[in-house]
Amino acid sequence: MVSGSTSSRRSTPGPAKRIRLVIWILLGVIVVAGGAWYAMLTLNKPAPAPAPHAGSEQLVRADSHRLTSPAVEKAQLVEFLDFECEACRSIQPFVDELKQEYGDRITFVSRYFPLPSHPNSGPAALAVEAAAQQGQFEAMAARLFETQDQWHGKPESQGPLFRTFAEELGLDLAAFDAAVGDGKTKERIRSDISDGTALGVTSTPTFFLNGEKLTLTTKQDFRQKLANAVK
Repeated sequence: MVSGSTSSRRSTPGPAKRIRLVIWILLGVIVVAGGAWYAMLTLNKPAPAPAPHAGSEQLVRADSHRLTSPAVEKAQLVEFLDFECEACRSIQPFVDELKQEYGDRITFVSRYFPLPSHPNSGPAALAVEAAAQQGQFEAMAARLFETQDQWHGKPESQGPLFRTFAEELGLDLAAFDAAVGDGKTKERIRSDISDGTALGVTSTPTFFLNGEKLTLTTKQDFRQKLANAVK
């Protein structure tokens, strides 16, 4: 009898145990309901807004090199480039074609972005900027791309070679040397690098069309994007 009585008491929880059981059940319901509510909020959160286009003040500065001057500008194409970059060299003839085709409607802008992995990309940019101060940006840029195989990847500075290019272009060498050594010239290039970095440029060439960073697959795709921009 004692054994049966004890078994009966264990199988039927007392008032205190029943209260605790009810509390745990209620807490479980609250946790489950709260988790479901959180999940619902998460699933119904609006998708993040698309990233805005690049700011115009970072894309084109007052001193940026504008290679075309359309009477009526319908678009801007900004290129961040590195003169030691083989991809930049390979695409430049096509970019020149596009300038001929759309230069009367699109402003083509060239900006420096020498990559740290290229030992002479910095000196090359200095040479081009020094030439630009004598109105020869495009001539020096073209010369560097034409001769890239001669100096690409060499660990020693190719500044003396670039100086011979300046001489061949008929530049004032004293003014060229002064510009290359001028801290303002270096700061001009660093400013382009800073803007490019802020805009998400990590490789070259990188193009922005009307503030939108382009992802290009083919030359035809590139040309079509420009055609759409000037419609």
